[in-house]
Amino acid sequence: MATTITPPEDKSPRIQAGTRPPFYRDTTVVKWIVQLATLAAVIFAMLFLANVAGDNLALRNISTSFDFLSIDPGISLSEGIDTEPVTGGRALWVGMVNTLRLSIAGIFFATILGTLVGLARLSNNWLVNKMSSVFVETLRNIPLLVQIIIIAAILTGLGRVTLDSGPYPGWLHITNKGIGVPRLHVGDVFYQWAVVMLFGCVAAWFIHRNRSAVRDATGRDTRPVLTALATLLVFGIIGYFIHPIFSFLDGPLRAISDAIGSIPQIAVQLALSVLVVVLAANWIRRFLNSRRTPAGLAKLTDDDYFRMIFAALGALVACLVFLRLWPGLSDWLINSTSDLFTVLADKFGDSREAITEQRRAAAIAADPEAVLGSGSPGPFGFEQPNIVKRGNFANYGTLGINMSVGFAAIFLGVWLYTSAFIGEIVRGGVLAVAKGQTEAAMAVGLKRSQALRQVILPQAFRIILPPMGNQYLNLTKNTSLAIAVGFSDMVQVGQTVSNQTGRVLPVLLITMLFYLACSLTISVIVNWFNVRLKIVER
Repeated sequence: MATTITPPEDKSPRIQAGTRPPFYRDTTVVKWIVQLATLAAVIFAMLFLANVAGDNLALRNISTSFDFLSIDPGISLSEGIDTEPVTGGRALWVGMVNTLRLSIAGIFFATILGTLVGLARLSNNWLVNKMSSVFVETLRNIPLLVQIIIIAAILTGLGRVTLDSGPYPGWLHITNKGIGVPRLHVGDVFYQWAVVMLFGCVAAWFIHRNRSAVRDATGRDTRPVLTALATLLVFGIIGYFIHPIFSFLDGPLRAISDAIGSIPQIAVQLALSVLVVVLAANWIRRFLNSRRTPAGLAKLTDDDYFRMIFAALGALVACLVFLRLWPGLSDWLINSTSDLFTVLADKFGDSREAITEQRRAAAIAADPEAVLGSGSPGPFGFEQPNIVKRGNFANYGTLGINMSVGFAAIFLGVWLYTSAFIGEIVRGGVLAVAKGQTEAAMAVGLKRSQALRQVILPQAFRIILPPMGNQYLNLTKNTSLAIAVGFSDMVQVGQTVSNQTGRVLPVLLITMLFYLACSLTISVIVNWFNVRLKIVER
């Protein structure tokens, strides 16, 4: 007879369906408590360390105030937009502008030379291939600082400036005072002409889109790019003759400037606060929509909640900054925007001629030969470098672009050094394109140059762009080596200001923020182009 075994009765408490566990056993509550506690501990530690650091700095009489930005540092700079800055902030701004000049010029010319060197390394011509290889292997294996010092030593060892200094007098001057080259600059009527070209750009865009649509629909070669460029050329020629009709913009621009200057500060503060709140709310709305499913709103994770909370907190902090912590920002925006429209108004109408005459008189007073380059009747002007002799010594005049020894050394150094790396990036990007693409281009009758321009390089750019962006970042940061040759870049000016005012930490903070802003700006631009070049998949 079978024996029935009865299991022991389970007397443990059961949790009924639909009831929540105690909060100390709820995983969601526990995770939130732990994360908030960790955040509070980090903030407390940062405040504690900042308080201790402040006390130690105070004991050593080391000030962290930013009042030096409005105090005359009593320094003179070797070159820049202002060689006798009246405030520490103005001095740092001069250093920033000099660094930006170096970075932008270096990136532009390094991209061109590096691309040519990279393509030359792939050339079938033995001499071109070997010369480009020597260029790359030599420059990229010598430390940049050594190259900068060598270039500066070579320039300072050249002959003195004379009235017939060359090697090409009137076009290229290379002496122990630096390098002088011709300059292409905007003329007195450039802004009126630019208004015409603005309409030309709109027309060229529509024509390019139309010709591209016809090409895609019919297969005919409609040459959309050449047609758009021809449109711009026509508008440019027309604008050269009709630009005076836009002198009436002087009045409206001044009216806009006056209207902006009369805006109350509190109105701008409220507008900025409302703007950040609207942006945060719009971001949260779009974020929720991205998590929405056909059946409704999907279940949000803890990370999703934190993103929305920090977006809201960021908007509240921004409102606090605009309304209480930094009210002067609104006043600066009002004054700067008003001044911008005032400057634009000066480019039109009668005030433009008056300003041009003042500049011409000042240029002639500084350099009698500058009368040839102090004004241009067209939208663009061209100046050849000149040499003047005052007393017993000759020196570079005010015409053309005159690079000092320091600027020339750091510019040539970062330009050539970065070009070597960009050349290898270009070579690698071209080689990364499948060989079948080249064979297909040759099979349809394209020449080697056409295949490179229309088939290979457009695909290689997708590979080249990310590492090339890294080289742009390196070039910008490498300009800080200008202190080795005495050029007034951001680092050199910052060191001078900190020595004069004793504000080492504030100056270092401003310097770090400046280079951080430059790096982030370059990264954003490169990433934007990288997204545009990405292959769109189905």
